[in-house]
Amino acid sequence: MSRPTLPTPVSREEIAFNPAAKLNGHSNGQAPKRPAEFFGKNTFNDQVMREKLPKESYKRLCDIIKKGEKLDRDLANTVAHAMKEWALENNVSHFTHWFQPMTGLTAEKHDAFLDIDADGQPIERFSGDKLIQGEPDASSFPSGGMRSTFEARGYTMWDPSSPAFILEGPQGGILCIPSVFISYNGEALDKKTPLLRSMRALDEAARKVLKLFGHEVGRVITTLGPEQEYFLIDQQYYNQRPDLILAGRTLIGALPPKGQEMEDHYFGSIKERVLAFMQAAEYELYKVGIPAKTRHNEVAPHQFEIAQI
Repeated sequence: MSRPTLPTPVSREEIAFNPAAKLNGHSNGQAPKRPAEFFGKNTFNDQVMREKLPKESYKRLCDIIKKGEKLDRDLANTVAHAMKEWALENNVSHFTHWFQPMTGLTAEKHDAFLDIDADGQPIERFSGDKLIQGEPDASSFPSGGMRSTFEARGYTMWDPSSPAFILEGPQGGILCIPSVFISYNGEALDKKTPLLRSMRALDEAARKVLKLFGHEVGRVITTLGPEQEYFLIDQQYYNQRPDLILAGRTLIGALPPKGQEMEDHYFGSIKERVLAFMQAAEYELYKVGIPAKTRHNEVAPHQFEIAQI
């Protein structure tokens, strides 16, 4: 079995903070940037909303995000126009309602901003209706079952509590609008809707308890600390393992040590290629406003972890 080809050494900063730097030792000539300088650059965050929205519309949208108030059509049209202009300024041509169905993956359907007016001239449009709701075919998801396409209805609804973000592509970006996925009768068809409903239930219950103790609060915010553990396997070795390709897990071969039998786990030094992957991933996370905080080895061989603030 031949050894995998290792990349020519290149500085960690080049890989992490200069995406155009290739693994052949050549840099794009740009100095590394401080994370705070580009953090959230691809998100329709509070700073962008302040710049793009009228003052009154900005305040109303903040109330909707913080207090869960109802979104009216006029405000939706204003926000949609601001999102479109911001997206076009950042080389974005399409938008999508981005949601998490019961497949364990994300789902999306891209629609172009480009439209044709009554005179047959090209024009870029994005209305409040398109921002708020989409109508994908739910028959292709587990919730669709054996129903026909026209019977398996599903609706995506914009979730204002999560900022829209730009997913960069080879020939331009896509405006991703975080959404929930529900049925015609309002049943949850995704993984996000139950979380939002549980947060609302906790908010209502906690405010009742606080009121008994004499505290009047407008809202109780629920927080959590997610972490992601993952394995990194060299592509050459992965291609030789049908169990990993088909099942995504080890089914053949000797059992790996999963306890603390080894002495270089957790606080062990991170290898160069693994660190390059981690830094490149953190760069992409920072751009969409995800504050990755901790990275380290895990207990099993080739197992690692990333956690946010």
